[in-house]
Amino acid sequence: MKTLPFRQLSSLVAASLLFALVTGLDSANASAPAAAAPVSPSLVPVTATPASGVSVTGVQAPPRGRTAATASPLYRTGTLPRVNCRPGEIRAGSAASYRTFVNKVMRCLNMGWKTQFRKTKLSFSQPRLRFSTVKVNTPCGRWPSSAGGMYCSSNRTIYIGISRTVLKNVHPATHAQFIAHEYGHHVQHLAGIMNYYANSVWRAKPATKLAFSRRIELQADCLGSAFLRQISHSLPVEQAQWDAMVSWIAENGHKNWPKNDHGKGRSQAYWLERGFNAGSPSACNTWTAPSGRLA
Repeated sequence: MKTLPFRQLSSLVAASLLFALVTGLDSANASAPAAAAPVSPSLVPVTATPASGVSVTGVQAPPRGRTAATASPLYRTGTLPRVNCRPGEIRAGSAASYRTFVNKVMRCLNMGWKTQFRKTKLSFSQPRLRFSTVKVNTPCGRWPSSAGGMYCSSNRTIYIGISRTVLKNVHPATHAQFIAHEYGHHVQHLAGIMNYYANSVWRAKPATKLAFSRRIELQADCLGSAFLRQISHSLPVEQAQWDAMVSWIAENGHKNWPKNDHGKGRSQAYWLERGFNAGSPSACNTWTAPSGRLA
């Protein structure tokens, strides 16, 4: 990979701040404390009829219970496919260019993860995408104030916020990683991991809820960066850019999450690196990792 001139790194580190600010909160994490009952397979069907235009492949239901998280078939699928993903530039202050960029990255994610799910024989469906300029209410609850986006499993929708702050950042890699993180929650939902999480935190003690939250969020970080590695040749993602982003996250990534529900900066950096270095979900099993890696 190419390296960047030193004078460009300061702007990339600044861009990493946005990455930390927009890394979203998953739907189970947002709604579990107020839920009336644990999520059951019948309430969150993994083979439901998709929306118009959404394709489904695969014939098997995902594992249930702890096995869905600790021994997911996704961990045995090898590297994600290399996708030629050229979403174009984001023009500073241009909501139209940002929407175009996000839509194109979503198409790349759909292509890559559809291929990966085909290897598992699990059902796959594309998530919906909704842009918003305000913090809307969702079927999973109120949009968390600290998140620039979120995934709701109830309607399989990724919500992406558009604000002046977001539109100031024109660096594609930070936005692509953010989108891939939210898509990672959709992957967790389809694989049955989100269901296991929701049932595990039902009526659990606060410390247990936070520990489970870190496992699901850090896994989404890892899944997102695994995908980013497989489009890095075409997006592109330059090595110096990636290194600057990870270094910043290690020092500052936790500052937007005072409850430590997303992990300390060093933990976020660790799982980002694991995913990016491997390009495979096999590197992203946070559910059997020692607690020290999920602090």
